[in-house]
Amino acid sequence: MINVTFITADGQTINAQGESGSLMELAVANNVPGIDGDCGGVCSCATCHVRVSEQDYARVGDPNDVEKDMLELAEGVSETSRLCCQVALSDEISGISVTVVRD
Repeated sequence: MINVTFITADGQTINAQGESGSLMELAVANNVPGIDGDCGGVCSCATCHVRVSEQDYARVGDPNDVEKDMLELAEGVSETSRLCCQVALSDEISGISVTVVRD
């Protein structure tokens, strides 16, 4: 099982577990507030914007060019921002913590 901690915009902590898919799919399945994923995970809406904790960012990696373009449309972008629809669940990221930007 892959473990991920979501911290909502209001500070609530939601621990979630999954085996496959994306961070966005895991968030939606666990009713994480602020993760809408309106586009269904095709990187065209930026409604799944999260900030990866600094200590975990290297494990997640940098966004590709398409994701960078979408992040330009999001509010509150930081150096560790990612669209969670573009982060695949894998053993390498198990244990990461992400903060949801939207309420």
